[in-house]
Amino acid sequence: MSEAVDCDYSIQGSGPALFLSHGIGAAKNAWRFLLPELSKHFTVVTYDLRGHGNSPVTNKNFTLDDLVLDLEKIREKTKISEAHFAGHSLGGMIAPAYAIKFPTRVLSVGLLSTVAGRSDTDKNKVLAIINEMEKTSVEEELQKLTTRWFTDKFIQENPDLVKMRLKQVIDTDPEVFLNVFKIYANTEMITWLKNISKPCLLMTGENDLGCSPEHNKRMASEIQNSKLVILPKYKHSFLIEAPKDVAKNLIDFINNV
Repeated sequence: MSEAVDCDYSIQGSGPALFLSHGIGAAKNAWRFLLPELSKHFTVVTYDLRGHGNSPVTNKNFTLDDLVLDLEKIREKTKISEAHFAGHSLGGMIAPAYAIKFPTRVLSVGLLSTVAGRSDTDKNKVLAIINEMEKTSVEEELQKLTTRWFTDKFIQENPDLVKMRLKQVIDTDPEVFLNVFKIYANTEMITWLKNISKPCLLMTGENDLGCSPEHNKRMASEIQNSKLVILPKYKHSFLIEAPKDVAKNLIDFINNV
């Protein structure tokens, strides 16, 4: 385990605090389309994971525990004593892991487009993608993932947004990207999700192959106090493709905690 990193963060809005953790090869601007609505209801803290965006990285072989400690360091700096924590994809693993390590700081947890209870076959499919990236390049393999992230309609109508998302990944240090991808592939939450006592929102896209509704149904069944939302037709990148739907569900959930 390495020391916590001083991650770059931003605070917007007013109301109960909400910390948001982004996914692999993204940055705090992953939440940009949700912020106009979320900031009307919450004091929203977004940040760049170590080695992403404007956040530094020293040891590129970091762990999920390290990412949790980075989040706690941000919370300490903000002097916010308790908050709601949500994350997308890998961020949806950081938020519940944070809730396990720092339960007194957590009011609720949002697990968005994330996964647990994967079979060996599921896990090996992800590891195979990583293996190909290591053999060729991140950029070459990335093109194949676009159709797993966005619906065909969105890809056709919003080519610039899709290109921007791909460029963001390509611009991430390859060592950092592959390391966080491995964290995502190797983290198995199903054994400890039941230890989260705070209310949890699970949200995924109907057509998200990697973080499927079936996986999320099992996750919800493991958590003592959970709500499951499946967004019809969407895939993995619904922060970009369906921000209003995601924001509405997050707001409704937190307001009823």
